[in-house]
Amino acid sequence: MLNMEKNRQENSREKILKAATKLFAQKGFDGVSIREICKEAGVNICMISYYFGGKKELYQGILDDLIEKQTEYASGFINLSKPLSEYNRSEKIELLMLILDKFVDFFYSNISKDLIVILLKEQQKDNFIVNAPAINYFRKLIAAILEKDETDRSVIFKTLFIISQVNSPRILPAFSLRLLGQEDFTQEDIKIIKENVKFYAKAILREANID
Repeated sequence: MLNMEKNRQENSREKILKAATKLFAQKGFDGVSIREICKEAGVNICMISYYFGGKKELYQGILDDLIEKQTEYASGFINLSKPLSEYNRSEKIELLMLILDKFVDFFYSNISKDLIVILLKEQQKDNFIVNAPAINYFRKLIAAILEKDETDRSVIFKTLFIISQVNSPRILPAFSLRLLGQEDFTQEDIKIIKENVKFYAKAILREANID
């Protein structure tokens, strides 16, 4: 019975997050009411207060939920607490390629179009800072491979450009899906995206005289 109740609560929370993501993406934060979100989710209005507190906290909950899921996903194939100094360079490069594969899988399986809209809007806010353990680890890994500090300007931009290679086909559908006449990416498309992301990453390593 306890498991059934827990599953029911998790299901209600997920419904609220999904409905809120859709409506915030379509109408913006100010254009959506709590009542509208509850109607879309098919839940009682008191559930918003129970799970999140209010609309502002719900909006933040969307971002927090993404980071939580990304961290949980990354923890399945990375030991985020293991110091990178314990890897040799070859192992670091191998880990980099694994992460790139997994990042593509995660982004194309877990990030909805509505969530992309919200993330793009958030990026334009002066106070928006990405504090995601998986992304922070990725930047540290690149810094370790290049033997630079993680705050180094070149490390920050190289991390940015690699991540851009991962997400650009979804962020720019006019240059990908619409030209292909598709609604979504196929497994063959995902394979090509992975190959291109790795090609770009390897080019960065070659530039730094790293094999």
